[in-house]
Amino acid sequence: MIKLLIVDNHPIIRKGLEHLFSASSNIKIVGSLEDGDKILDFVKNNDVDVILTEVDFPKLNGLTVLRYLKKDYPDIKTLIFSGQPEEVYGINGIKAGASGFVSKSVNIIAINEAVLKVYEGGIYLSDALTQQLALGAKSNRSGGSYYKKLSTRESEVLKLLTIGRKNKEISKELNINEKTVSTYKARLMRKLKVNNLVDLVNQAKLSAEL
Repeated sequence: MIKLLIVDNHPIIRKGLEHLFSASSNIKIVGSLEDGDKILDFVKNNDVDVILTEVDFPKLNGLTVLRYLKKDYPDIKTLIFSGQPEEVYGINGIKAGASGFVSKSVNIIAINEAVLKVYEGGIYLSDALTQQLALGAKSNRSGGSYYKKLSTRESEVLKLLTIGRKNKEISKELNINEKTVSTYKARLMRKLKVNNLVDLVNQAKLSAEL
């Protein structure tokens, strides 16, 4: 029996997933949390095989949680379940330690298949992104192509900037100094081809809507 932990800040999503897996013969939900900052405490005290989690949390950036899990709980498989763009968070999520990405737009069969696949040691991404990665496809006409060039840490900083975090807050959350945050901001502006923070944040939000 696969022990599954669900983490999402929307109650209706959690209830829907609980209902989905309630009839499963091989997956058992062992917990349901509303924020990423509760994950580490939960896994300290409970047996978990797979975590099905959103990456966009109001308190703690999901990519940050993934890095902690990868370091301290390498046997736990993490599957991102998000409405954020897969070409950004799928790739960088796997870099940070996730075993896959499932869009919230998929059907229930795909969610179940994804949990089973990552539990068995596989990587789960959409067919479209898998093919794109295999072919090394790049499009200079798409803003998303710039995002593929971002490191996991750059993606973390960008996400926190997008939700309004200040340099001091980012340095505290990511455990880096403020000067390093400024360095990442400069890299992001260079890579995403913008000249100021406002344009950087606006482009990040625009990309998420595409």
